[in-house]
Amino acid sequence: MMKKYLIALMAIFSLGQTAFISTASAQNPRVTIPDFADLVERASPAVVNIRTTEKVVIQQAQGGIPGMPEDQAEFFRRFFGVPIPGIPNGPKSAQPNNGKPQEADRGVGSGFIIESNGLILTNAHVVEGATTIYVTLTDKREFKAKLLGMDKRTDVAVVKIEARDLPRLALGDSSKVRVGEWVLAIGSPFGLENTVTAGIVSAKSRDTGDYLPFIQTDVAVNPGNSGGPLLNTAGQVIGINSQIFSRSGGYMGISFAIPIDEAMRVADQLRTNGKMTRGRIGVALGDMTKEVAESLGLGKPRGAYVRNVEPGGPAAAGGIESGDVILSFNGREIPKSTDLPRVVGETKPGTTATVQVWRKGGTRDLSVTVADTEATQATNKKPDVPAPNSSGVTVLGVTVSEPSDAKKKDLNIKGGVEITGLGDGPLAKSGVRPGDVIIRVGDADITGVKQFEALVKGLDANKAVPVFVRRSDSTLVIPVRPK
Repeated sequence: MMKKYLIALMAIFSLGQTAFISTASAQNPRVTIPDFADLVERASPAVVNIRTTEKVVIQQAQGGIPGMPEDQAEFFRRFFGVPIPGIPNGPKSAQPNNGKPQEADRGVGSGFIIESNGLILTNAHVVEGATTIYVTLTDKREFKAKLLGMDKRTDVAVVKIEARDLPRLALGDSSKVRVGEWVLAIGSPFGLENTVTAGIVSAKSRDTGDYLPFIQTDVAVNPGNSGGPLLNTAGQVIGINSQIFSRSGGYMGISFAIPIDEAMRVADQLRTNGKMTRGRIGVALGDMTKEVAESLGLGKPRGAYVRNVEPGGPAAAGGIESGDVILSFNGREIPKSTDLPRVVGETKPGTTATVQVWRKGGTRDLSVTVADTEATQATNKKPDVPAPNSSGVTVLGVTVSEPSDAKKKDLNIKGGVEITGLGDGPLAKSGVRPGDVIIRVGDADITGVKQFEALVKGLDANKAVPVFVRRSDSTLVIPVRPK
């Protein structure tokens, strides 16, 4: 009897343990590291090595570099054109030729075939300034390539070699990339052909001050990888390896790739027109902080803050003013300032776009015709002597006067008061300086000294109010609490 009881108890315990293991497995699924071997075998033949040359005059004695110590010269020989001992197929360097122009290696990079007839994508900085572009395939065939076009702003270039039935890479959808997914890069770091590195996507839409939002990864990318493909686990190109963050010149765990969707938008124009036509509206933008957004009544930071409008430009003609916040452009929401140049740039010049702006506590729709010329830059001029009509120190801590007509013309403003002195107050401590012009406080445009004094005296001492300050070619928004 006891034996049967023990057997039953052990069976119950075993079932319970099995159920626990199953539940634990469901809650913590096992993650396996992918095997990239088959993927690399399929993709590698479509990745190419790009070597560029230029015509130079070389006058060099005993293999050194004039004016440079030998240890520094050795560094430059190793990393900028002279083969490293032990590395096969290193680039060939030009030899001294007593002042006669000859072809010398300029640099190496990578690229990948997107059409079987020899159409290749790479970075603009890989081929910029090259006299001749050489493309080497994995089967060691070498071709002279023709540059169809390049766009330095996005760092995209398209080159073509005369060949047929070449292997090509499939293009993926960079908008579907997920942070944390596995990716790999194939390229020629330091001239080492067909080198594969792997990692994960670290971030999306990373702004680095450039025109495009980058895909950030921890894939090892080094000089020579530029222009090579960033692939997902399906073997599709999701980006072009373009930049690294480095304090040493080498890989430090952060690399950036141009999203393939953005790159192809540029490449399609380059192969058709040989250049990139990009829309513009003539505005200079500033950052939108939490404090500024709250003071303007936006609630949270959003939109593109306009700190300057080009006189006579498309935005000015459409009614956009300095201090406006652009919330949407032609129906596309603008989450932050860096998104606007990309959206406008993708708009065909000549298009009349509807622009929604936030001004004085409300929205309004304006019509702006997109242009395609480069923005002109306003010329900074020294502040002139203000008009004599001035005030004492206000509750904001500044002394102001009427700006002269010349000052108004230089700053492209109709009214305002010029700061002539700083006292003890919140605006005085916010970074303003003599010569700045206050053009708006809250939703009220400033028309003169008396109106400004009356306005600031009536401000709520405990409520932040946005003060719009014109300085040179920029309009600053400074949230101020009069108290």
